[in-house]
Amino acid sequence: MTSSELIAQYGPRDSMDYDVVIVGGGPGGLAAAIRLKQLAAAQSRELSVVVLEKGSEPGAHILSGAVMDPRALTELLPNWEQLGAPLKQAVTADEVLFLNETGATNTPHWLIPECFHNQGNYVISLGAVTKWLGEQAESLGVEIFPGFSAAEIVYGDDGSVRGIATGNLGVGKDGAPHDGFQLGMELLGKYTIFAEGARGHLGKQLIAKFGLDAGKDPQSYALGIKELWEVPAAQAKPGLVVHTAGWPMDGDTYGGGFLYHLEGNKVTLGYVVGLDYKNPWLSPFEEMQRWKTHPSIRAHLEGGKRLGYGARAITAGGLLSLPKTVFPGGALVGCDAGYLNASRIKGSHAAIKSGMLAAEAAFEAVGAGRQHDELAAYPAAFEQSWLHAELNQARNFKQWFKKGNTVGTLMTGIEQWLLPKLGIKSPPWTIHRTVPDHLYLKPAAECAKIDYPKPDGKLTFDRLSSVFISNTNHEENQPAHLTLKDAAVPVSINLAKFAGPESRYCPAGVYEFIKTDAGADRLQINAQNCVHCKTCDIKDPTQNIVWVTPEGGGGPNYAGM
Repeated sequence: MTSSELIAQYGPRDSMDYDVVIVGGGPGGLAAAIRLKQLAAAQSRELSVVVLEKGSEPGAHILSGAVMDPRALTELLPNWEQLGAPLKQAVTADEVLFLNETGATNTPHWLIPECFHNQGNYVISLGAVTKWLGEQAESLGVEIFPGFSAAEIVYGDDGSVRGIATGNLGVGKDGAPHDGFQLGMELLGKYTIFAEGARGHLGKQLIAKFGLDAGKDPQSYALGIKELWEVPAAQAKPGLVVHTAGWPMDGDTYGGGFLYHLEGNKVTLGYVVGLDYKNPWLSPFEEMQRWKTHPSIRAHLEGGKRLGYGARAITAGGLLSLPKTVFPGGALVGCDAGYLNASRIKGSHAAIKSGMLAAEAAFEAVGAGRQHDELAAYPAAFEQSWLHAELNQARNFKQWFKKGNTVGTLMTGIEQWLLPKLGIKSPPWTIHRTVPDHLYLKPAAECAKIDYPKPDGKLTFDRLSSVFISNTNHEENQPAHLTLKDAAVPVSINLAKFAGPESRYCPAGVYEFIKTDAGADRLQINAQNCVHCKTCDIKDPTQNIVWVTPEGGGGPNYAGM
């Protein structure tokens, strides 16, 4: 049964009204909620704010490196240290390594571009910071509903956004309600702020409906695959930040590694692969495992134990791909819009700042008696902010790497090392791109097949054992949240032309091609494994796969990530 049929039979849906509805309990959404309540308290005004979070709690679905620039957090909560924010490990040293298969070149400190300098930043678990932000929001009176997914947008008769509806509960795989069925609820607001993270399910719909990306470069994405390790005390180097380029990527494929030493003998590390890669035989997960075998990385991990695993798409197009962020009734913030600074490998500070700017615009509008119109003050404030200046300096970063890693490295050095030394804050040229990531794949027959080594179970691992330690779970008897527009396309096009790339780009083993009893190929979707990274929704060459929200609370439950 469709949602409209269920509403007709069991409805109408209950609804709750708020001044501001926020979709997503990550850094951007929670920063918006906190700022709204701060402004209301300063003026002794009542303001109702709700945050909807599909994870089991704030932080459960959050995945990032992460090195955090505390600038935006300090603006939001100047006394964050006294409030117990989990920013415990300051960065003590930076290394930028260029790897070949067996060796590495360490970039002299004086040659490292400013974007890779991390003095004053902190190595963190962004999940822990997000959980703490949720506690700060609740202490200010924000209502947080964890375990509820925002399944659809509610529009008014005039086409403006009125709020969202949560997903129905108790619907079986066949789409029919079963025991325990519960119709979703509408959360309606004068304004709705969308903070779903990279490739947000509803944000994608809003960008299409309102043409928010008109005149912009196509958005560019990467896939980040991360592990958390505990290492022997003798190998711990708290505060060391390592970034790598080069091997195992070829010269035409965007990618690189990160390895950060936390406090408590913990090391967080991962590998990022641009989703504009061309060779359909490439497996980002396998590249990450292979990268760990390099002597410069292995030395940090040997004798240690892997504790956690996760993966998440990264919105990396920067300022030139940033869509219009407002529409009648709402706004996009954080990675739902695409504020991440790929050159700095940082997005949490941008998410917090954009959430604050949207909140300030919404607070002013509600105070003036407005509702459901465009919050024009938000993008105007962004253009005057330090965040805009930062992203403007880095606007060409990903575009240069489209021309190959040698050109990308050279031009990043010119734009973010040489020009600042000459007193030029922003490059005087702009480089555009026109092709979305999913169109870059070449036919498999035109590409070299990649043979990856088998995992050893000590340093390198397979996907299923990795997903197991991500604590991923979904209620099995529910409609598939990984949907196909045309069930024939995976075999007739993806397998025939591209050798079934979904079986390799998914970092969770969701997609596999198997033989039927009759010997025919078919795509099997193991939705239970999904870690909500959104890679399939981005990289599928025919855009036939559409990720929709599962029941709330499903997916990974990251700990310490």
